Amino acid sequence: MQYSNLGKSTLEVSRIGFGCMSLSGDAKENEKIVGRALELGINYFDTADLYEAGENEVKIGSLLKARRNQVIIATKVGNQRRADGNGWDWNPGKKYILSAVEGSLKRLQTDHIDLYQLHGGTIEDPMDETIEAFEILKNQGKIRNYGISSIRPNVIRAYVQRSAMVSVMIQYSLLDRRPEEECLTLLEQNEIGVLSRGSIAQGLLVDKPAADYLNWSAQEVSHAADIVRAITSKSSSAAQTAIRFVLQHQALTSAVLGIRTEVQLEDIAAAADFPLLSAEEMDILQRSTTSQYYTAHR
Repeated sequence: MQYSNLGKSTLEVSRIGFGCMSLSGDAKENEKIVGRALELGINYFDTADLYEAGENEVKIGSLLKARRNQVIIATKVGNQRRADGNGWDWNPGKKYILSAVEGSLKRLQTDHIDLYQLHGGTIEDPMDETIEAFEILKNQGKIRNYGISSIRPNVIRAYVQRSAMVSVMIQYSLLDRRPEEECLTLLEQNEIGVLSRGSIAQGLLVDKPAADYLNWSAQEVSHAADIVRAITSKSSSAAQTAIRFVLQHQALTSAVLGIRTEVQLEDIAAAADFPLLSAEEMDILQRSTTSQYYTAHR
């Protein structure tokens, strides 16, 4: 497994991250797959207080507590569950963040969170208040670093200008190259780590039947998947090719993927150690999808 520094932080994160929302097995199955992920060198585990109404944090806390000093735990905040349990509301306020972190720490069975991320955000948010909350938590030692999870260029630009965040989690794949227009370059120039999600486009680039995706028709999705398979050699898989395309962008720190089975885990983890795709292969992949742009939140 290869590792990269997450932005200006001291965190050395594995080039493949574990998206914990996918953990759906029983306790023994989850323990087995997480244990194997650790053996393969994955040290970054990403969850959120929203997932399974907090139960996902409970799972991760239990699975990782014995190896807490060997792993990087990331979670997210901003979605406040309603008192009646019927849904949630967006709340990036200082008071809520300072209280929500206590629940996450308890569920994760830890005294600190390595990366605390705002789980969304709009340009209308009280950003200075949100940033102040994160800075307070850093000073208290309850979090080590903070970042945001967002695909909105205007929000990302604002946090780059106004905060000391170390990372942005953004959706990026061969079928969603919108971050290439502005966001990836901006983040790289400011030494802010990039965590990608959606690298295999919900499986459409691997083994799922073609379907409409973003602005792509099912036919266009099928064409891109065919190109991925054509690039893939006998010694690799379509998932590995799709992940390598993402990781090849020099702004990328880690590709965070949902992993449900050991077979998937072995396949995905190996992608980090494959050689770079050739210039010709990258050109073929890039020509399989045209440039895309965010149409909102610019």
